[in-house]
Amino acid sequence: MDILTALRHHTFVVIDFEALTPAGRPAEPVEVAAAALVVRDGTLVEDGRFEALIRPPDDVPVTARDTIHGITAAALRAAAPAARVLGDLDRLLTAPPYRLVAQHASTEAGLIARQRAHCPTLAATPLVDTVRMARKVLPGLSSCGLDELLRYYGIPKPAYRHRAMPDVEATAEVFRRLLKEGAQAGHWRSLLELDAAAGLQPRPRPPRGTPVQGALFGPGGG
Repeated sequence: MDILTALRHHTFVVIDFEALTPAGRPAEPVEVAAAALVVRDGTLVEDGRFEALIRPPDDVPVTARDTIHGITAAALRAAAPAARVLGDLDRLLTAPPYRLVAQHASTEAGLIARQRAHCPTLAATPLVDTVRMARKVLPGLSSCGLDELLRYYGIPKPAYRHRAMPDVEATAEVFRRLLKEGAQAGHWRSLLELDAAAGLQPRPRPPRGTPVQGALFGPGGG
C-alpha cells in the first residue's frame, strides 16, 4: 500500500500564523491561513481554504515597525478579534480525522494552545512538522527552514513570503514532496509511522509567565 492510499481517510490542514510579540507577554496572532489537503484519485489535492486578519487586543500596540509584509495597523484594527476568527476556522473542522501541518509546528501549537477556548477542535488536533520531516528525509541539508526547502525543491518563493496564505501554499507543496520522498525511502508507510517521525501532540494551555518569543514580528511558518 502506498502512502497516499494509507492516508486516504484523513484531512491534512496546512496552517500558518503571523504574530506580534509585545514586550513582556506571549505572541498575539494577527493573521491566520489554512488549506485542507485530501487524497483524491491518488493525489494530495486542496479541498478548501481559510484566511483572515486578526485584530490584536486593544492593549497591544501596533506600530509602523510591526506593519510589514503589507499588513497595516488600520487593517488590523478593522479585523475581527481572535475569538471570532479562530471560532470561524474551528467550525469548519467537521469531518475528522485531521492532522495539522506546519513549518516549525511548535510555534503554531503554542499560538493555538493560548487560543484554545475559541478553537477547541483545532487545539485538540495533532500536528505534523515539516521541519522534522525534512530532517528525516534530507539529513544532509544544512538548514530545514522554509526558504531552504523551497530552494532545494526548486519551488518558486512566494511573492508575499511571510504572509500567512503564501506560506501555507509553500508549506503544502513542501509537505507533498517530503511525504512522497519519505515514503519512497521507507521512513513512513502509514499515519502512525508519520506521526512517530514528525508528529507533535497538541500543547496544553501555556501557564501564566510563559517566556515570550524573541522577535517583535515573527513569521509563524519559518
